[in-house]
Amino acid sequence: MRVAVASDHAGFIMKKVVLEAVQTAGHDALDLGTFSQERVDYPDFAERACRVIQSGQAERGILICGSGVGVCIAANKMKGIYASVCHDTFSAHQGVEHDEMNVLCLGGQIIGSELAKELVNAFLSAHFSGIDRYQNRVNKVHTLEDNG
Repeated sequence: MRVAVASDHAGFIMKKVVLEAVQTAGHDALDLGTFSQERVDYPDFAERACRVIQSGQAERGILICGSGVGVCIAANKMKGIYASVCHDTFSAHQGVEHDEMNVLCLGGQIIGSELAKELVNAFLSAHFSGIDRYQNRVNKVHTLEDNG
């Protein structure tokens, strides 16, 4: 699977950990920046990664900012992007299995490296279950998105 990974300056250090975790899990990581700790705006990097997903160049994404909240808000403004901040492994896999989440958002100033690796693994190893009740709910989310 190809995974688009991006961060702002506050997530820059954690982005290195995430890229390594993606590759260790056997996936292709696309590093979309930022490439330094120079102050940048998180919406720019969230958009960059989400456009790659929208275009089909990646199946999933991982976004990192200080708390994870900013990149999550920005990502969810984009059609076809279903992002959530996850700081526990249950949410990281269940968000995919039940809600078809395709972008994991992390707080680089909130969690440590070992937890980040576990979250990446939980997110990337999960698959949407397709169970009728979950599919019906996802369809309702798509309707909300279309009728905005």
